Amino acid sequence: MPRTQFQKLFFAFVTVVITVHAYVYYSLYVIHGNTFIANTGACGVLEAINRMGGVPVLGHNIPIWAVVLIEFVLAYTLEIFVGSPQSFKIACHYFNPQKNHPFIFETMIISATVLVMCPLMSFIAAILYYPCNFMEFNLIHFLAEWLKLICFNFPFAFFSQLFFIQPFVRTVFKTVFRKDIEMRKEMAAEKEKKGEKLMPHSESDAISDLLKRMEEIKVELQQEIEEKITVSK
Repeated sequence: MPRTQFQKLFFAFVTVVITVHAYVYYSLYVIHGNTFIANTGACGVLEAINRMGGVPVLGHNIPIWAVVLIEFVLAYTLEIFVGSPQSFKIACHYFNPQKNHPFIFETMIISATVLVMCPLMSFIAAILYYPCNFMEFNLIHFLAEWLKLICFNFPFAFFSQLFFIQPFVRTVFKTVFRKDIEMRKEMAAEKEKKGEKLMPHSESDAISDLLKRMEEIKVELQQEIEEKITVSK
C-alpha cells in the first residue's frame, strides 16, 4: 500500500483514471443516454452526441474527451484532499486496524471512499449537466437531480470499486513498487526484532501490520491453550 507522497499520488492517479472513464461511459450511456436519443431522434447514444455537437456541459456542447478531462481534474483533486484522508479516518473510527481482519478493514476503506466521493462527484455532475439551455436555475430541481444522480451512481461506484477497480489498482501498485514493498518488509522485521512497535498513521501502515498482528494473536492463543492444558493435568 502507498506510504510515500509519490506513491499516494500514483495510487490515486491510477484509481481516478479508471474510475472517471468508467463513470463517463456509465453517465452518458446509462443515465443520460435515453434523453439524448429522445431529443435528437438518433439510433444510438454516440450518434445522438454527434448530432448535438458534443456533450452538454454548463450550457455548452463539448467533446467527450473534454468531459473526461474535466471530471479527471475534479475527481483527482477531491480524492487527494478529501476522499483518501477521510476514508481512512472513517474506517479507523469503526474498526481497529490492529485487531480486525485485513479484508474487513480494507473493505471498510473502499466503502468509506465511495461514501465520501459519490455524493461529492454527483454534486459536481449535477452542476455540469444542469440543463441551462432549457431552463433557468431552480434550487429544488437541482437538489432533485443531485439526489437522482446519487441513487444512480452509488450502486455502480460501490460494486465497481469493491470488486473490480480497487483489486486491479492494488495489483498494479504492488507490481510497480514491488522492490520498495520488500525493502519495507525487511525494515519492519528488523524493528520487530528490536521490540519496536509503532501505531499505524495511514491506511498503508495499518494494512501492512494486520497480518503480523493476526499471527501474534494466534501464537498467544496457542500458548494460553497449552498453559491451561498443562494446569488441568
